[in-house]
Amino acid sequence: MVRHLPFFLSLAATEGTRVMSCFRLETDRLLLRPIERGDLPTLTSLISDWDVAKNLSRVPHPYELSMAEEYFDRQSEGLARGVDFNFGITRKTDSAYMGTCGLHLRDGGRFEIGYWIGKPYWGQGFATEAARKVAGFAFHHLKVEELDAGYFHDNAASGHVLEKIGFEPNGATQLDCLSRGHKVYCHRVVLRRENFAQKKAAA
Repeated sequence: MVRHLPFFLSLAATEGTRVMSCFRLETDRLLLRPIERGDLPTLTSLISDWDVAKNLSRVPHPYELSMAEEYFDRQSEGLARGVDFNFGITRKTDSAYMGTCGLHLRDGGRFEIGYWIGKPYWGQGFATEAARKVAGFAFHHLKVEELDAGYFHDNAASGHVLEKIGFEPNGATQLDCLSRGHKVYCHRVVLRRENFAQKKAAA
């Protein structure tokens, strides 16, 4: 069955698997779109910055273009299976590629949101704007009731982003970080549908 949704989205559900063939989300300042091979050199340059990589659990450092190409193939396969929905974050005014924001189906059937923004674009509210839109996509189109996320103890900025959207504390864990080469204390948070709706209404 194919459902015709806004933002040029086509979402098909077959035997419990969600498959999305084409998707775009827009905010006032951003176009969130599928990652393209042409984005990979810029992606590599931005994510290879230590101050970005150290805040991400699955990104090695140093980061090379070949790694970005492998990531592109994996996320394309994940999209085809309906378990990974990765959006390239681009700025409307000049189409600059600034980072990514995505939803990933974890063990237990729960989606988790993750994101990163290149250092030149920090401090301008882009992460909050992108994450809020992608969270809305999860609730409205993937029909989740709760959305998980996490952030390292020394990445307070990410914690503030998640709090602004409506995420609440949900425990903590020690999480492997490839770039640091060891486990890092990670705050776990959860966003419930009703909390998201309340935060959105108050924004």
